[in-house]
Amino acid sequence: MKKRGQIWIEVVIYTLIALSLIGAVLAFITPKIGEIQDKAIIEQSITMMQNIDTVISSVAIGGPGNKRIIDLGIKKGALTIDAQKDEFVFEMESEYEYSQLGEEINIGDIIALTEEIGSLNKITLKMNYSEYDLTYNGKNETKLITKASTPYKLSIENKGGTKTIIEIIVS
Repeated sequence: MKKRGQIWIEVVIYTLIALSLIGAVLAFITPKIGEIQDKAIIEQSITMMQNIDTVISSVAIGGPGNKRIIDLGIKKGALTIDAQKDEFVFEMESEYEYSQLGEEINIGDIIALTEEIGSLNKITLKMNYSEYDLTYNGKNETKLITKASTPYKLSIENKGGTKTIIEIIVS
């Protein structure tokens, strides 16, 4: 009878040891997986902004009336179309440190900045279009596009003018 009780105690102790080891491993691995996912999202966002830049340049070169529609998928963070400042700004919070804190780096026409906010980092990707007059739905206003399960449709059209007007519509 004593032998049976001892076996059950050993089983419970070994199970608790195994579970605590698994928990310790997960405690170290989970944040790293999150950082790797955030790095991939940032790289995809840079590619997305480069695609937007290519389309805007193409529409501007094509002349008045030229229009393109692109799919815009945002998995994390938010994209701001700031027609008042003629710029696109992508921001997201992450544990991943994309660049050196407080230092702007250039990735082509994109300016990347990482700022520390508490225990997280705020990554900002910015593209300026001062050579064009960006408008959102025909007005100089700001539009915030947040993450969504389905991609947005971004319509970019050259409206002409002395300073080329690039109209952006999100649907």
